Amino acid sequence: MNHARQVKVWDPLVRTFHWSLVVLFTLAYVTGDDAAAVHIWSGYIVLALLLLRVLWGLIGTRHARFSDFVYPVTFILNYAKDMLLGRAKRYLGHNPLGGAMIVIMLVTLVATCVTGIAAQRVDQPSVALTPAQPAIAMIDLFSAAWADDDRFEGREARTHDKEARKRNKLLRETHEFFANLMLLLVVIHIGGVLLGSLMHRENLVRAMLNGRKRAEASSEI
Repeated sequence: MNHARQVKVWDPLVRTFHWSLVVLFTLAYVTGDDAAAVHIWSGYIVLALLLLRVLWGLIGTRHARFSDFVYPVTFILNYAKDMLLGRAKRYLGHNPLGGAMIVIMLVTLVATCVTGIAAQRVDQPSVALTPAQPAIAMIDLFSAAWADDDRFEGREARTHDKEARKRNKLLRETHEFFANLMLLLVVIHIGGVLLGSLMHRENLVRAMLNGRKRAEASSEI
């Protein structure tokens, strides 16, 4: 196995995205209110990475594209069944179950970032967004609209209004829900990686580090 021919699977952008996300999500999760600036900026960078990954999923290299690992639900369920029976096929890129997990994690991360930034903008409306954050400006519009159902004389008055505080609390609770859901998905993802590594006798963690996996005729499915 160690002498099997190796082929390039994961391009540098995919690998950089993956490990940057690991670091940034961990940093954001463990900081929270204890280091608000670190937490907030980690969220900003994660959202920027997510937007880049979505774009790369459309125009990137073969195995980075969504078209390579997004399958119908019935296909995913059949693969899950085969995995439980120990007969799942090996894929050079993401397998159907892994691909589904990636999509779910991306959506969950976007929801985590959007609700977190919206809550922060409602809670601190005087904090200006920089020109380097054009994508965040759209979330600012969302958060402002969320807090602006009633008409008051100024934005500060709206922020401290009882209804605005309730909405902000709901945003924060929703943000925490998605963050905790993401943590659960990470645990499941790690379990899937370990199981896949054992089933197909290959180190999937190392593959995401160096971008290479062994080539087999049966892997090109």
